[in-house]
Amino acid sequence: MILSGKAKAVLAGGAETMSDVPIRHSKKMRQRLIEASRYKGLKDVPKFFKGFSPSWLIPEAPAIAEFSTGEVMGCSSDRLAAAFGVSRADQDDFAYLSHQNANKGHESGLLKGEIVAVDGVDYDNGIKADNPREKLSKLKAAFVKPHGTHTAANSSYLTDGASAALIMEEQAALDAGYTPLAVLKDWSFVSQDPKDELLLGPAYVTYQLLKQTGLTLKDIDVFEIHEAFAGQVLANFAAINSDKFAKEKIGVDKALGEIPMEKTNTLGGSLAIGHPFGATGTRILTTAANRLKREGGKYAYLAACAAGGQGHGMLLEAWEPRK
Repeated sequence: MILSGKAKAVLAGGAETMSDVPIRHSKKMRQRLIEASRYKGLKDVPKFFKGFSPSWLIPEAPAIAEFSTGEVMGCSSDRLAAAFGVSRADQDDFAYLSHQNANKGHESGLLKGEIVAVDGVDYDNGIKADNPREKLSKLKAAFVKPHGTHTAANSSYLTDGASAALIMEEQAALDAGYTPLAVLKDWSFVSQDPKDELLLGPAYVTYQLLKQTGLTLKDIDVFEIHEAFAGQVLANFAAINSDKFAKEKIGVDKALGEIPMEKTNTLGGSLAIGHPFGATGTRILTTAANRLKREGGKYAYLAACAAGGQGHGMLLEAWEPRK
């Protein structure tokens, strides 16, 4: 809207209440209730019970599943990690690091300016900085049982959250007395097979976005990658650094290279902070912009996977006053 001139300022954000997830009736019960909404009066009530079975009253357990395949995302990620040879130990190491980084972000005060306290809570209460690394290794598989590599610890947990960002045309922001944090330089959306590559969107969109901008991974100073699952993140990193993936899936001769962990999610990610779906994107955007300014870098890269096999990528550029 800003690029088209239809708006000078946009407030974008979202909220999620995963602690109170709507629970659906069974499909047959839903269909019968829809039919009942068309009843004309009491005389139609007997129709409701015709062929009715008490089993219809059993609710469907809530699950984070892909609508097009019906598969739980944790199962999809487990298969993806196996396909790229990501080990359980690697996933637990990554999850442990996420919690340690998030705790450091809070304790150092670097995340303080990004948090609005609610009912006095100003600390992401899912962070487990005191959880020994050895404890993670003892957890059982959460999705592909009994031999899967994804557990409750190396998967993002569901939580409540909200976030928002003020996006403005540059001159309008300056005229209003705001100092911009960063510029939304470029972005891209991709989508691929939601069955076998449901959560591989970040790898595809990284190739697409770097091609659009003419940049390389070495040009990026800040990386913020959504951590749906440790296995998902590491599988995407492996794909980005795979010549085989580059040739067979992207159609180029050489891989982009290795994403440097020392520049990635240095204040923790969704594995430690949680993943309220409607809020995670803007949270990552806010952290990336603040890191870019604080660390004196020029470019920040953001990426996330999403339902439907989608991948989202965004490039931020540090804002500097025009001379």
